[in-house]
Amino acid sequence: MSEEVQPLLHGDGGDGVAPRGLCCPEMELREYTNKYVVRSTDPNSAGYAFSVDRSQGVIQPLEDSSDLGSENLLKISTIYGVAGVIRLLAGTYILVITSRKELGSFLGSTVYSAASMRFLSCNEALKELTTQEKRDESYFMSLLKTVEATPGLYFSYDRDLTINLQRSSQLAKERTRKPLWKQADPRFIWNRNLLEELIEAKLDPFIIPLIQGNFKTVQFTLKDANVKLTLISRRCNRRLGTRMWRRGANLEGAVANFVESEQIVEFDCFKSSFLQIRGSIPLLWEQIVDLSYKPKLNLIEHAETSKVVQRHFYDLMQRYGEIVAVDLTDKHGDEGKLSHAYSDEMEKLSDVRYVSFDFHNICGKGNFDNVQLLYDQIKEDIDKQGYFLMNAEGELLVEQKGVIRSNCIDCLDRTNVTQSFVARKLLDTQLQKMGLLSSDESISAHNNILDMFKIVWVEHGDEISLEYAGSHALKGDLVRYGRQTFSGLVKDGLSALSRYYLNNFQDGIRQDALDLISGRYNVSRGGPSPFQLNAYENISYLPIASAVIIGGITLTTFSLHQAGRNMQHFPASMLWAGVTAGVLAVVKANGKQFCSRPRLCGLV
Repeated sequence: MSEEVQPLLHGDGGDGVAPRGLCCPEMELREYTNKYVVRSTDPNSAGYAFSVDRSQGVIQPLEDSSDLGSENLLKISTIYGVAGVIRLLAGTYILVITSRKELGSFLGSTVYSAASMRFLSCNEALKELTTQEKRDESYFMSLLKTVEATPGLYFSYDRDLTINLQRSSQLAKERTRKPLWKQADPRFIWNRNLLEELIEAKLDPFIIPLIQGNFKTVQFTLKDANVKLTLISRRCNRRLGTRMWRRGANLEGAVANFVESEQIVEFDCFKSSFLQIRGSIPLLWEQIVDLSYKPKLNLIEHAETSKVVQRHFYDLMQRYGEIVAVDLTDKHGDEGKLSHAYSDEMEKLSDVRYVSFDFHNICGKGNFDNVQLLYDQIKEDIDKQGYFLMNAEGELLVEQKGVIRSNCIDCLDRTNVTQSFVARKLLDTQLQKMGLLSSDESISAHNNILDMFKIVWVEHGDEISLEYAGSHALKGDLVRYGRQTFSGLVKDGLSALSRYYLNNFQDGIRQDALDLISGRYNVSRGGPSPFQLNAYENISYLPIASAVIIGGITLTTFSLHQAGRNMQHFPASMLWAGVTAGVLAVVKANGKQFCSRPRLCGLV
């Protein structure tokens, strides 16, 4: 699939309507002893089918699927999509969607989430592998189990979800009649690498592009008018990864946790959208977990740093138009060093406006309303960039000519609070332009609508955070209530602990799984095993060390209590205290080795 660089926000009309019946919406999976057969059961695409050999993994379209027979048939089940194919050491694995959840409609098309997925195994060559290769294949298969549980995957059978409304309205009608994968923006196809073999086999009716992100739609009544509000977000696959193992940018300028968020308003004959983007600071930097709560940020010195920043923003300008970069990081400590380095590089770019806003300092202690100070700084830019609006005839009424690019360190909590604030201001503007609000009115005067809006953005923040960090977003209270509550503090504390555990002890495995299915790591026989463990990388060291520390503290406490009665116990107390301190010192000195680390790919 070629990856064209095209402006997403400039064009000339169109109706943005996709034709129906582009993908099979329901399929039958027939499992035989020697093959799998996937056949469409939809009346509009009856007869479409393909088979996969269970020993060699050969994929073959079937010209006649009317009589497949029952000989050697083991099981028949319903599936709702084929998400792709991956080849490992022992053979082929096919990812299918085994259950789905209908979430609502998007511009007239039904949107689903992948509620559950399953890899079908065609790995008869397993018995031919060496002992080490069998161990490696077993680990690869455990990574596939992680992939099966991937959160936040969405799809539609008849509309491309990867392209925003403005760009969709500008595409030639001939293009919208092509298969969905040919229409899609390659950056936002989560299963892009997994689709290659299906594309080569020309199985277009079965090829469903999945996006990872968020989808939420609500309806409300405003002055007796029915209005639909949709928030859809798309995560980029160029630097896919977990919070601590994918930071900053790579040499091509692609950044971690890049998300395009689109707020769509539909009323009567009008459709309007407003885009914002987020992404990690586009420098070369890392933050390696080492058991500390806040690992040290490390800027990577590289001769290409300035070019990396230039590549990143040039790509954004080509796609979105004018860019305003809003940096929400702290201006002191490690964050401050990173922010200052970012600011220095941005001074070299004359075409991008850089706005630094110390969110924690200005909006600390629950002063959420102070985000207005940031909005005042960028309001003129937002007004100039505009938003997108068209009528029922596809006539362009207003065009969005640029975007706000927001970031904090993770591009999660502070970023979501800020984006929701900007989005609320633009929702007022969109409704005013449609004639549903006067120029001095706001949804803030309509509590039920404001509550719906806040919930949509809180859930949006939670889902993006789950996908990147593994926990719910922090600061959700600021979006929902405009202040911090006690229950919110408790929730934030639990989420922070969850992030700490996952980042230190689970994300290395999750990162390997993402590198595997995204094609960043290629599986091949004959090379060295990527899973050979050295020194403290063996996961069994951590529970042993934890047991010794807890046991040492317990025995030290007990023996000190006994020493209070009999000084003969004092040496034992000192011994256990020394052992405990020694183990703690070893763990602290080798913190990085005790953490879960990805083994397939490097950091940059």
